Amino acid sequence: MSDDKATDERKWRIDVKQEYELCAWARHFNASEQRVREAVQAVGDRADKVREHLARSDTSPSSGAPRGERPR
Repeated sequence: MSDDKATDERKWRIDVKQEYELCAWARHFNASEQRVREAVQAVGDRADKVREHLARSDTSPSSGAPRGERPR
């Protein structure tokens, strides 16, 4: 694997241990940092999988947060 490809793949991974990165992804997904952490724990660190998980949990009645609520 080339360095460029490895770098490209890493930029679509979510490292919840990096506070600035977690905050940026939370804003990107319009979700709380806690919801992003939980999504990463549930489906892994790939941003596309986290996005799908958050979308599914937004439509489920047990998601806990009203749909469209901004992170605090």
